[in-house]
Amino acid sequence: MTHKLFWDDPYRQTLDTRVTRVAGPEVMVGETILYAFSGGQESDHGTIGGRPVLGARKDGLTILYDLGPDHGLSPGDPVGLVLDWSRRYRLMRLHFAAEIILELVMRDFGPLEKTGAHIAPDKARIDFTWEGSIAPIFPSLLESSGAVIARDLPIITAFSDEASQRRYWEIEGFARVPCGGTHPRRTGEIGPLALKRKNIGKGRERIEVLLAGD
Repeated sequence: MTHKLFWDDPYRQTLDTRVTRVAGPEVMVGETILYAFSGGQESDHGTIGGRPVLGARKDGLTILYDLGPDHGLSPGDPVGLVLDWSRRYRLMRLHFAAEIILELVMRDFGPLEKTGAHIAPDKARIDFTWEGSIAPIFPSLLESSGAVIARDLPIITAFSDEASQRRYWEIEGFARVPCGGTHPRRTGEIGPLALKRKNIGKGRERIEVLLAGD
């Protein structure tokens, strides 16, 4: 099992650890600060032992990092991890912005079927089954999400089941949601949002979430 320090401290940017396993181009380390793609949130970028991470994937409770075939590392080797922080911070903020928007859609206009989601460093998206244009609900979503963000509320994250590494986030009085992503400490860090609508097929609508203040 990989000890995932990005849950303990999602703001940590460097770490010294050791390689615990090597499988061709992939390595596993004892502890990590580099998130692997899950729940729609893209993997972090960074380096391990000075080598760029080309990909990251979950394998049960472990994470395997692709460093390419010529990394030259062996089990037991000490390595330093460095996180691409500017990218991670945008992912964290966009991830939680999308979480807020999703909860507001389900609370105020649902129940709906969510058909997909993706969080990249430039924008997040959430897909729904929805007849017609979803754009008319945007003013309400922006007003309600803006209020949550402006109140600078604490974002609680913890395990719901530590053995299976299931986690959740919670804003008291707003929502408690299962989620294993990385999140900011407070809603005020997200900043102002912008929403865009895209039709992705008959009866399917997409909400794109952007950080308007950046």
